[in-house]
Amino acid sequence: MTKPNLYSIDHARNLAKSYLPKVVFDYIDGAADDEITMRLNRSAFDEVYFNPKMAQGKFVPNLKVKILGYELDLPVLLAPCGLVRVMHPDGALGVAKAAVNKNTVSVLSTVAGSSIAEVATVDSNLLWYQLYSSNGRAEIESVIDELNSHKIEVLVVTVDTPALGNRLRDIENGVSTPLRINSSNAIQLGYQVLSKPRWTYNMLKDGIKLFEKSKDLREDNRGNSGKDMLQMAASPFSWDDIKWIKQIWNKKLVVKGILSGSDAKKAVDSGADAVVISNHGGRQLEGVSPTFMMLPEIVSSVNKNAEVILDSGIRRGSHVLKALALGANAVMIGRPYLYGLAVNGQKGVENILEIFKTELIRDMNLLGCKNLEALDETFLIKKSQFQF
Repeated sequence: MTKPNLYSIDHARNLAKSYLPKVVFDYIDGAADDEITMRLNRSAFDEVYFNPKMAQGKFVPNLKVKILGYELDLPVLLAPCGLVRVMHPDGALGVAKAAVNKNTVSVLSTVAGSSIAEVATVDSNLLWYQLYSSNGRAEIESVIDELNSHKIEVLVVTVDTPALGNRLRDIENGVSTPLRINSSNAIQLGYQVLSKPRWTYNMLKDGIKLFEKSKDLREDNRGNSGKDMLQMAASPFSWDDIKWIKQIWNKKLVVKGILSGSDAKKAVDSGADAVVISNHGGRQLEGVSPTFMMLPEIVSSVNKNAEVILDSGIRRGSHVLKALALGANAVMIGRPYLYGLAVNGQKGVENILEIFKTELIRDMNLLGCKNLEALDETFLIKKSQFQF
């Protein structure tokens, strides 16, 4: 079967929708409650316009960026996402390999469905690990020991999941979070699974038993069931926990899920080397601010004492440039690369990163910006500045 060449994130989304069973696509594509926050994450970028600098001559834009001491070819990082093996058998390892091939970072989630040992076979300098834990500090110490043994240098702690958001698409599809396809819902989901022969074939070829009496579709990297994964994903960390983690980790620490300047400062005071502005793609608390709107406040609050990464709602190279112009050091994407993974595995993820690269180069030429370090607010005009 001919593999499609993706030309935009929306193109990848549409193909993923056609390839995946509805239950799997909705797991990727859905968000909490009425999904208002998810939509606002994207539309917030429309509130700021570009102010290009003309007649800059011919140049090739430089997309290189340094994040936590590592020089990357692209300011687009691959965010931690759960159950990526359900999208395509290439799974988290394929995502990590795609990032290495494009010289950027991927972040392995605790609930990705692949072990640290499996994914750490790639360049450890380009692999970060995202931590969930519901079983206390002994479990965290065990994870950190394993990360050290595999020479992982950056730990990402997600703080916006003391409980899991109300993801109605999963409920409507008759599944719980995390996604499970087992004997209890096999009849309900059977038609939509079997009506997607490409996905079904890939899963069966990978040795995944789609309908098994007592087991879930995928177990986590410690052999835990879906119920245990659910408990793990609901991690009520405190700032004291973050301080303690920094002490025993003693390497680069990133705190993900920040939505205010005050929390950004607490993260830095607790030892964070970087913060990720994120509302979990709208999958947690409905009604919070779009992340892009909070960027200036958080950049000001950390005052260059930590790096700032913007997550949630990024679908275009232009979104990346607007974020960097307002002070972000880089961005993270989640759904976009999952769409690519669903369509064409590792190659699909690489295709998505190429789309961002192509758009960044074109837009920087049109913007009159020769390198990312030159980006600042002079390249932007806020919609509110217009007076009619």
